[in-house]
Amino acid sequence: MRVTIDREGCTSCELCWTTCPEVFEQNAQDSLSQIVEKLRVAGSLGEGEVPADLAGCAREAADGCPVEVIHAT
Repeated sequence: MRVTIDREGCTSCELCWTTCPEVFEQNAQDSLSQIVEKLRVAGSLGEGEVPADLAGCAREAADGCPVEVIHAT
């Protein structure tokens, strides 16, 4: 499953990285959400390829994002 984050719209609410820390984490420099390094596509902080066993928590985080900047397809 592909997951993308519109990082510019992120409000650092912490929901995604507390819901699914295996996929999302807080960036130390700007405090915004990002994809964990091992799942990133081409090194992109906002784009990742999530394995099937993590799809449920990634989708839960995307559905719960209060500003709707996380998309799971």
